[in-house]
Amino acid sequence: MNIAKQTERTTRVRSSDARQTKTVGSDCIKSWPKDERPREKLLAHGAESLAPSELLAVILRVGQGTFQKGVAGQNATTFAKQILKKFGGIAGIDRAHVEDLSAVPGLGPAKVAQIKAALEFGKRASAGKLKAEAFRSSEHVAAHFRPLLHGKRQEKVVAVMLDGQNVPLAEREITEGTPTQATVYVRRIIEEALRVSAAAVVLVHNHPSGNSDPSGGDDDTTRDLLQACKLVGLVLLDHIIVGDEDHYSYNDEGRLEEFLNE
Repeated sequence: MNIAKQTERTTRVRSSDARQTKTVGSDCIKSWPKDERPREKLLAHGAESLAPSELLAVILRVGQGTFQKGVAGQNATTFAKQILKKFGGIAGIDRAHVEDLSAVPGLGPAKVAQIKAALEFGKRASAGKLKAEAFRSSEHVAAHFRPLLHGKRQEKVVAVMLDGQNVPLAEREITEGTPTQATVYVRRIIEEALRVSAAAVVLVHNHPSGNSDPSGGDDDTTRDLLQACKLVGLVLLDHIIVGDEDHYSYNDEGRLEEFLNE
């Protein structure tokens, strides 16, 4: 056979193989109608129109494996559904450690970082909407902090410093403790409040269990802080425990007055 013709034939075969390798399966998102693709759907109708799996698919961008001919793979939406199922939904993904997510085949460091960053961005955006408003009730405070505290594996304690009109001046994370108990440094709370010339303080923390019922340790912390505030001329407006679905307010329940009268 003529060498030139043999070379030409080989080139054609290789080109055909290359085109065949690039052939995507019918399940590839690019083969879907445009109005069904998560990214295009988001741009056309807004993020609120997307299901959780579609939102996660937009973050992931690509699925698991490939769609080369004869090679199994999952598109981003199917992969997202698998991840959501494995971790029990968005809250479960939020609660999961980076190591847990990284153990999922197909979730490399970049994708895990993107997921965690997107979740944190959403929390801060939700909380930020209320920062300029006065904390007029325990419901207002709980609504402000729930996005930041929900799904935490440990107790996180935050002190809110307010002026005389109950408008927040500053928020300070005091401590993040073990899954069963957070150590609250009353002295630090007082120092932070005096530093910003606050008139009042609201203490907020979560329970990893999602149950907002106060513990004996919560009662002791409230008593100690109440007495410390009284000594320096500050007002402890409330100690609020934020649960998954509800909250507990020491002020609403009359516990602050009860402690003062002990």
